[in-house]
Amino acid sequence: MDLGINGKCALVLGAGGGLGGAIAQTLAAEGAKVVVADIDLDAAEKTVAEIKSVGGDAFALTWDISDLAVIESNVARIEGVYGNVAILVNNTGGPPPTAVSGQSPELWSKFFQSMVLSVIALTDRVLPNMRSAGWGRIITSTSSGVVAPIPNLGLSNALRSTLVGWSKTLAKEVGGAGITSNIVLPGRIATARIMFLDEQKAKREGRSVEDVATESTGSIPVGRYGKPQEYGDVVAFLASARASFITGSVIRVDGGMIASI
Repeated sequence: MDLGINGKCALVLGAGGGLGGAIAQTLAAEGAKVVVADIDLDAAEKTVAEIKSVGGDAFALTWDISDLAVIESNVARIEGVYGNVAILVNNTGGPPPTAVSGQSPELWSKFFQSMVLSVIALTDRVLPNMRSAGWGRIITSTSSGVVAPIPNLGLSNALRSTLVGWSKTLAKEVGGAGITSNIVLPGRIATARIMFLDEQKAKREGRSVEDVATESTGSIPVGRYGKPQEYGDVVAFLASARASFITGSVIRVDGGMIASI
């Protein structure tokens, strides 16, 4: 299937590994010119090397998404190398595990800026050129906590839910310009982040990590954690020309784990 994104510029945040890295590699395999952005330049360059090893086109860009002041200069650099961003994948890191109550205003403010305001500001920067081109894809990766809040991930549940309302509203505003806006949320995908959360749960509950992972796997109908590549494949389709009638949606990639309808 030709996804119709050959030669288009795709900016993927948090692409130094995990879900972001898988998304970047999948988009590159479909012919997109991929900007691999990450706060860790070494990690970003590793993803770029993997893309180039199979003939893809990509370059690494150091990006601390919590620093709103660098958005203009970073996007301008991208435009100078690959042209206007046609596909934006908003993929930010998550906050530390916490209860939702009793957290300081400073902590809420810190992660609101890095997880929410940064996404909104960056999207606003690339939207005018998408409008002019009459084509664009805004894809925002969140968490299953926006559908079924996850215990001890209070900050994440609340802040990522904000992005769902924003994305749905944005979809109505830009749909007539050929731009789609969708949310993708992972279930238990085998990444370093999930391993960290399993380790934290095991520590809190005095159990082994293996026991926690086995329990989690038991709640997934397909009987395993997902592969990052499987998540990347879904994002690549949403970024494609074939997905032009999908917008304002929340797409679950969870192996059937989330119990709610």
